[in-house]
Amino acid sequence: MNGELGRRLDKSRLPSRVDRRRSFLGHVKSSLPTNPLAPKGPHRRHPKMLPDGARERLLETVNAARDRLVVTWLADGGLRIGELCGLYLVDLHLRENAACGECRAPHLHVCHRPGNPNRAEAKSKHPWRVEHGIVTGGLIKRVSPAMVHTYFEYITTEYPRGAGHGMLLVQLHGADTGQPWAPVGARRMLGRAGKRAGLGLVKPHAFRHSFTSAVLDAADGNLLIARDAGGWASAAMVDEVYGHVDVHDPVFDAALCTVWGETK
Repeated sequence: MNGELGRRLDKSRLPSRVDRRRSFLGHVKSSLPTNPLAPKGPHRRHPKMLPDGARERLLETVNAARDRLVVTWLADGGLRIGELCGLYLVDLHLRENAACGECRAPHLHVCHRPGNPNRAEAKSKHPWRVEHGIVTGGLIKRVSPAMVHTYFEYITTEYPRGAGHGMLLVQLHGADTGQPWAPVGARRMLGRAGKRAGLGLVKPHAFRHSFTSAVLDAADGNLLIARDAGGWASAAMVDEVYGHVDVHDPVFDAALCTVWGETK
């Protein structure tokens, strides 16, 4: 309808490294179409972190050992809610030098099982298998002493005997007591606990954002450590979402003072 406008918008640009990585046969592309009216800047929103002290306030609010396990494992493990609700007892190697031989420290294996009865499904699809009752492969994640403690508290006080499904998290009340706990139930539990604790609506993925950001800061910006600790697909994604400087860092503050011509 407007040929002149079409010719003005028919532009191209050189592909960036990210464009080549994302595109099929990107290494042979010499140009990409571009739209001058498209919004500029990064396309990812800054992730929403947990409020300061949220973990402690949630642990004071929840009543069940299972719920304390959920808060602790999300905070210390950086797990997605689908990964946590999809865990089986055989996936947990919570002692040193486990029989799988893949990690000397206590750890767990996140395995992609699309047919779980609670419809929980891990996003990562690393190959895994079971040999002689021992799980190997999958996404291996280290566990903290607090995670081990909450596990044994839950198993010895609330986990039903004879649960044939073998999944870690189960329902504690109602007609389906003892059956696998669905991710929607965990989300609702966290939402209610967050409101009781005065934190507003708490979402499980906020734990993952806070965990990755904390690991990146503690590792002095090492993207590979943050990628593997959080189970992210690439270090580039970690860099794009979390790779920002602390505005209160003394080096950052000194650089600004130098540019402003001020002394402290």
